Amino acid sequence: MIKKLAIIVTAMSMLSTTSVLAQETVTSYNCDFSPSCEVAPGIYGAMASTVMSKFNLSIGGNVRLDYAHNTNAVGPLSPAAPGGALTPGTKDESILTAKASRFWLKVDGPAFLGAKTNSVIEMDFYGGGSSANEFGNLRMRHAYGSLNWSNTQLLFGQYWDVFGPAFADTIDQRQGAATGTPNNPRVPQIRVTQKIALTPNNSLKIIVAAQNPVQDAASTGAGSMSRYLGADGKGAYGSMVNIAGQAVFNSKVLGVSPGFMGLGMNPLQLGLFGMTGSMKLVGNNDVDNYGYGIYGFVPILKSQDGKNRAMTLSLEGQVYRASGLDVQGATNGAPLNSVAPANSGLLGVFPDKTGARAIGYYGQLKCYVTQNLGLTAGHLARKAENYSAYPSNFNKKNQLSYVNATYDINAAIRVGSEYEHMESTYGNLKAGTNGYAQNNTFRMVAYYFF
Repeated sequence: MIKKLAIIVTAMSMLSTTSVLAQETVTSYNCDFSPSCEVAPGIYGAMASTVMSKFNLSIGGNVRLDYAHNTNAVGPLSPAAPGGALTPGTKDESILTAKASRFWLKVDGPAFLGAKTNSVIEMDFYGGGSSANEFGNLRMRHAYGSLNWSNTQLLFGQYWDVFGPAFADTIDQRQGAATGTPNNPRVPQIRVTQKIALTPNNSLKIIVAAQNPVQDAASTGAGSMSRYLGADGKGAYGSMVNIAGQAVFNSKVLGVSPGFMGLGMNPLQLGLFGMTGSMKLVGNNDVDNYGYGIYGFVPILKSQDGKNRAMTLSLEGQVYRASGLDVQGATNGAPLNSVAPANSGLLGVFPDKTGARAIGYYGQLKCYVTQNLGLTAGHLARKAENYSAYPSNFNKKNQLSYVNATYDINAAIRVGSEYEHMESTYGNLKAGTNGYAQNNTFRMVAYYFF
């Protein structure tokens, strides 16, 4: 009897184990962007399991490994230092890093006056003191809460800068910074987004925001302003909160095609954007900061069902003009002139308090040959306007050309490669220095989305 009981218990235990293993093999894929779920990675999609905190909490992100080879030893980001730092004897370099890996938390909270409420916190590992890979410290990227009605959103916290809606889809994640698309810093702000339905297929989206004045680096301390204040740090500076906005017309008449990173589908979009603010320099002198431009996204070859990416083609473009938007990468510097008059004995005095001005443009084509394989090519440039007014060396023009390919192996893993060619030219240089620099970058990347 005891032997029979032991056999029965053992059999039940094996059946239970088999049942658990069978359950573990059942996988739920992200179907947000594709009918073929297993090839649809998505940072902000449905690839997160809901857990409980005070409210419903989702977690997600990606592990990312980057390899880059530069033809000049310039570091992982920039082609050259002002003054023509590159020389014929400069060595090349190769780098690996995983610090671009990201982690996010999303909370779905209680309703309020008919609005859904949620919040997002997103981090990467480029925080202070993380110059070496083994010191990858957390850095806040996004941290915001929002109230979402059917046609209205109120957002407060840290989110993308409103100025310049275009994101050059380079896999280096710089998004064309300082070469034709501003680097879209994440800034503290409060914004209202209103959608206005015009017809069943057409709508207008309007964004109005008050943003932290990041362009003069006031938020990071006086040390970062030494080039404006003088060597002894004397003087004062202050800022006014920026007012920024967008007005974008959306239409479904051409269907939809893949947008940024191929993670979502966009309709035809045509829009205007702008920003205005000011900062006070030594002597209580105001320097105006502003920018304005136009943006467009065109589905040239649309998705056949609104989800599948195979045989789609998208065109995206942007043109802007800006003054004093330094940190955004839209101009070369904030004030035009940060050098005191020769032999004046004064530090931090500005002969010309005009903001540095520049124009920028960007164009990109994105094609998905199959659901998995995406190809992207683009060119962008930023050019200073007032050459003759600069008293010392300055960046006349930056330009970037790029082509990349990505392939989605499954729902979690994406691999990609990219070639970039960067050029910089400089003006008002000292005798004997080089006014031209270039760099070629070959990059490979692997993601694991979770």
